[in-house]
Amino acid sequence: MSHVVLTASFLGVAGIVAGITGTAGGITTLVAYPALLAVGIAPLAANVTNSVAMVGSGLGSASRAAPDITGQGATIRRWLPVSITMSAAGAVLLVVTPGAIFGRVVPFLVAAGSLILLAQPRISRWQEENEHAWGRAAVLGGLGGVSVYNGYFGAGSGILLIALLLLTAEPVLHRANAVKNVLLAASDILPAVLFAIAGTVVWTAAIPLGTGTIAGGLIGPSIARRVRPGILRVLIACLGLTLATWLFISS
Repeated sequence: MSHVVLTASFLGVAGIVAGITGTAGGITTLVAYPALLAVGIAPLAANVTNSVAMVGSGLGSASRAAPDITGQGATIRRWLPVSITMSAAGAVLLVVTPGAIFGRVVPFLVAAGSLILLAQPRISRWQEENEHAWGRAAVLGGLGGVSVYNGYFGAGSGILLIALLLLTAEPVLHRANAVKNVLLAASDILPAVLFAIAGTVVWTAAIPLGTGTIAGGLIGPSIARRVRPGILRVLIACLGLTLATWLFISS
């Protein structure tokens, strides 16, 4: 079997696993990004190739989200324009000013999102006891920051978005995960188009990886619905902390 076929097969399998972990919890990058580095793709090219490939995961998971987003139409309509616009802005920032400084902050952002996810039940109880409500400006500001980050690098952006949703809009984990899948599916399209136009995508890797993520994206939501919220929360947080550690060491 040729090296090309082996590489494509490896990336296809990595795509399936990445699609499942991403749509069930938001950690596609934990699998996909290292897989691209493992086949010899440079970090910046691996980042944009991963972004393009993950569009398949988003579309697959969004197509399965309908049962879990009932009643969240207002939130999606309100959040979607901000998410799409700021993700595109993050992608432009990456293309115009690719640098290493932001990468040094990424591990701490991912770790913070993971810890917030673990602490969310206690935070929510505190909010209820103190009748604390997030202001519109704070919610949209947090969403804008997460979306810029998603377009720029994206590692762990799903975790950050789930944490924001749980604290402000949807307290049920698998439903927050489904809303996240819809928002990211729409928000990842413009960055993917921009990266494709910029010519930095390694298509021989993006195609098999993306094909795998479509399958994984279709499977992931079913897993998220069946796993108990407490277990899913810990699993996602542990994967996020693992990703944060790996990113910190590699940076």
